[in-house]
Amino acid sequence: MVALLNTPGRMTVAEFFVWDAPAGPAWQLIDGIPVAMAPANGTHAVMQGEIGRLIGNHLAAHRPGCRVLIAPGVVPRVENEENYRIPDLGVTCSPVPRGTIEITEPVLLIEILSPGNQRQTWANVWTYPAIPSVREVLVVRTASIGVQLLRREPDGSWPEVPLAIEAGDLTLESIGFTVPITALYDGTWLAETA
Repeated sequence: MVALLNTPGRMTVAEFFVWDAPAGPAWQLIDGIPVAMAPANGTHAVMQGEIGRLIGNHLAAHRPGCRVLIAPGVVPRVENEENYRIPDLGVTCSPVPRGTIEITEPVLLIEILSPGNQRQTWANVWTYPAIPSVREVLVVRTASIGVQLLRREPDGSWPEVPLAIEAGDLTLESIGFTVPITALYDGTWLAETA
């Protein structure tokens, strides 16, 4: 992610929502500063579509009140006046009203970790547990097969270290979904190495 030189100074989320951003990339608001998101590479884009399809099919069959959203905006509860983040995918079981800018009550947020944006992606990931409705945060690697999963504990706390899963099945308890890890990589060069 990169901030462009001709962006305005610090702003609030309310100001960000009415800001006339330059055409091109999507923008996040990070600690009051608008930051352009770098475009996704091909592997990232294929995985985003495939993971969205797998989860969407599951929700349609088993949780029809829930839906998966691609690149939904979220406002973390930490410094919420100055932060608007965009995960790669999100799941909510609440209605998505017309004209909404941010996803309401996400239960699952997913980031696809590209080698060039690891620091910013993890900075986003660590803000998501502050959203009260979030039950799980999934980080999917693109340089090799594997995921890291953060899951809210029954007492409401979060683990300090994500659970690393590199083989076998991935279970997302927040939506009652289990899938082989390798299925997340269908259509990518990584699927050929599995």
